[in-house]
Amino acid sequence: MKVLVTGGMGYIGSHTCIQMIEAGMTPVILDNLYNSKSTVLDRIEKVCGVKPTFIQADIRDKSTMVEVLKSHDIEAVIHFAGLKAVGESVAKPLEYYDNNVNGTLVLVDAMREAGVKSLVFSSSATVYGDPASVPITEDFPTSATNPYGRSKLMVEECLTDFQKANPDWSITLLRYFNPVGSHPTGELGEDPQGIPNNLMPFVSQVAVGRREFLSVFGSDYPTKDGTGVRDYIHVMDLSDGHVAALEKVGNKAGLHVYNLGTGNGYSVLEMVKAFETASGKDVPYQLVERRPGDIAECWADPSKAMNELGWKASRTLEEMTGDTWRWQSNNPQGYPDA
Repeated sequence: MKVLVTGGMGYIGSHTCIQMIEAGMTPVILDNLYNSKSTVLDRIEKVCGVKPTFIQADIRDKSTMVEVLKSHDIEAVIHFAGLKAVGESVAKPLEYYDNNVNGTLVLVDAMREAGVKSLVFSSSATVYGDPASVPITEDFPTSATNPYGRSKLMVEECLTDFQKANPDWSITLLRYFNPVGSHPTGELGEDPQGIPNNLMPFVSQVAVGRREFLSVFGSDYPTKDGTGVRDYIHVMDLSDGHVAALEKVGNKAGLHVYNLGTGNGYSVLEMVKAFETASGKDVPYQLVERRPGDIAECWADPSKAMNELGWKASRTLEEMTGDTWRWQSNNPQGYPDA
């Protein structure tokens, strides 16, 4: 099965491509390399012996998208490509709506023209806004607390309307929480360009000496230690979830919505302590003001994905932190430049 993976050179995309290859699928990667490097391809090949086809292009370029879908005989699309930082989205809403909302609409328009009717969309638990309670199930009301979350929610709403009007399409919305960890070989991992927005790469860059200290945004939340609580999920589990969605519902007409999480919430300080244990390094941190658009706690009820997709997150907190440290310590500067 040939599957176009937009944003396939990124953190979650690259790991998902590996799990797809292991499952006998053929990923074709399309990425504009805005937040990734072309050398990721070599690492994918090193880990699984296959070098996927890579096309450097932008999902907003419709004619190129149609040409790629047709010429590669694509049967389904996993759509990761997008901007993904909460704080940056508050400062740059226009770019977020253009990339994430407009980009997806151009992609779906190209798919329609090429006759490809199966889409798995990389959504986010941010679509639940500030949830009234936890754990979060798929039928919770949706809202947004920042432009990033709103862009994901807008895409979900557009896709929901589109699927209603085109009932022969299979559209899957995967809402996930906080991906962490790396491929167990240490060959691939999260390598944000510039200052990391996610906790784990920041923590690991402090541990490896690239940064002086970690800023913990908010220490006065109504949580166990005052810091934000999130559902951290190993990127390999998350990747397996995408493969499971394609295999189980990728050919099944309808709109399919799943939470991909562990069902456990960990605080920022708990993650820092676990990382210190895994790496044997101290991670100095400073407690600073809350970040605009952030919420106190957010974790999943993943039972629907278990029941319908047969998927369950199995990797432990120790694996999340240990694998992150293996990647960062082996690659202190991230991926090499081409």
